[in-house]
Amino acid sequence: MSIIEAIVLGIIQGLSEFIPISSTAHLTIAGQLMNLIDPAHPERWTSFIAIIQLGTLASVGIYFRNEIVALPKAFIMENIIKKNKFSLQSYDSKLSWYIAIGTLPIVIIGLLFKDFIEGSFTKDLLTIAISLIVLAVILFFAEMVATLKKDIKSLKLSDSIIIGLAQSVALIPGSSRSGTTITAGLFLGLNRESAAKFSFLLSIPAVFASGLLSAYQAIKYVNSSDVLNIIVATAVSGISGYFAIAFLINYLKKHNTYLFIVYRIILGILILLFLI
Repeated sequence: MSIIEAIVLGIIQGLSEFIPISSTAHLTIAGQLMNLIDPAHPERWTSFIAIIQLGTLASVGIYFRNEIVALPKAFIMENIIKKNKFSLQSYDSKLSWYIAIGTLPIVIIGLLFKDFIEGSFTKDLLTIAISLIVLAVILFFAEMVATLKKDIKSLKLSDSIIIGLAQSVALIPGSSRSGTTITAGLFLGLNRESAAKFSFLLSIPAVFASGLLSAYQAIKYVNSSDVLNIIVATAVSGISGYFAIAFLINYLKKHNTYLFIVYRIILGILILLFLI
């Protein structure tokens, strides 16, 4: 991998991680085109993707820095120090609970199917193409039935569990973490901006844990010549990720997700045509 390729992959990761078009799909397509994925060792590519996700995690942390400070502070104060009943807790403390509980599905499923997720099946372009199209159709139906009446302060525990289960679907390549969670949020009646915001906050624990674990496991695969490329790709993904978050939050205040739906379907069809 060259520095230029690392920069390109970092840009792709940052932009596609938060826009509901699937970062895994775009990185895998790019990796295939650049001939960077070793079919004999697909786990190396999985580890690379997970590591550079730490860059986009940093971008979420910076963009939502106020929430990153307020949520744990409220949780500790109201659950450990004051020991308030859940019903009497503040919005910040409850949101911390929702994020923690909503993270459990992807952690459990990710650990149970770890070997499968890191295997060659999840790098398969046919799987990615089908996932892009199917999830686009589901997102379209979510837009059709969405009431958009609830904001993030209207979230309930059951909502966080459902959105958390939707996040675990993102383990299927081509589905998109933001895509599945925003889709679930729309089905539950959240407005688009709130669905996106909770999606991003919910991604923090999962991406952090996945990135650190993969970074540890990837040490044996990393050559000294790879370190600089990984650092560059991670830094670039963080920068591009920050702008992607800002873009999507502002975009969804006034627009629906049809643009991304059409893009996913077109990309999926192009991949299928390529495979024929």
